Amino acid sequence: MAKTFSCRRLEVVSGSPAADDFKERWPALFCEAEIKEEFSRITTIALEQRHMYKLDHYTPKLTALMKAKGGVVGTKLRPILDKLSQNQSIEMRSEAVLRGLILYLGEKEEDLFEDCLEDSRSDATPHILKILVVHGADGEDPVDVSILIEGKEMLPGCGNTAKACTLLMGLIYALNLAYPTTLRYTFEVFQKLFLELDGIKLTPKVQALKLKLLS
Repeated sequence: MAKTFSCRRLEVVSGSPAADDFKERWPALFCEAEIKEEFSRITTIALEQRHMYKLDHYTPKLTALMKAKGGVVGTKLRPILDKLSQNQSIEMRSEAVLRGLILYLGEKEEDLFEDCLEDSRSDATPHILKILVVHGADGEDPVDVSILIEGKEMLPGCGNTAKACTLLMGLIYALNLAYPTTLRYTFEVFQKLFLELDGIKLTPKVQALKLKLLS
C-alpha cells in the first residue's frame, strides 16, 4: 500500500471516483489499520492518537461550556449533560461530548449520527455520509457502529462512535471527500482543533470556541 500510494492519490484527486468503485479497486485500504496508515502518508500525523488525545484533552472544558450554554441550545444539551454526569464508560462519555459539541456549534447530531435499534436497522441507501449507530434492546451502548458513504457501508465494526468519527476523518482524507455543508463547523473542529491541520485559518465560530477552550 505504501508503494502504490502515489498512484492511488492521483486516481482520487484527479478522477474523483465513487467510494464503492474505489473500494473495489483498493479493498485493502478499507480497514482500520490501513485507514490510519493512509492518513499518516497524507498528513504525517498519527490519526487516532492525535484525534482521541485532543478529544480527551478538551472534554472537561467542552463539558463546562455546554453547562454554561443557555437558550434553545442549552435546553437541547441537557439530556447529554445528564449522561455525562452519570458514571459511564469512557466510550459513552466521548460519544456524549461529540454529540454535545455538534449541538453547541448550532448543528444537528442527526446529520452525522443515524441511530436505530438492532431489530430495525436503518437502510444505508439515502445517506451520503453518516455514522450508523445500532443499539441493542436497552437502547444504550451501541452493539455496532458503521461508516456509511454514498449509500454504502464502507466500514462496519468501528466499535464506538468516537472511533468512528476518527476513522471517518481518515476516510474523508483518503477519498478526498468534501465535508457535509450541514456539519461544516463540526468537521472544522475535527480537522483544525482536534487534528491540528490547517489550524491558522478558522471561521469566527470555531475561533471563538478555540479561545474558550484555551482560556
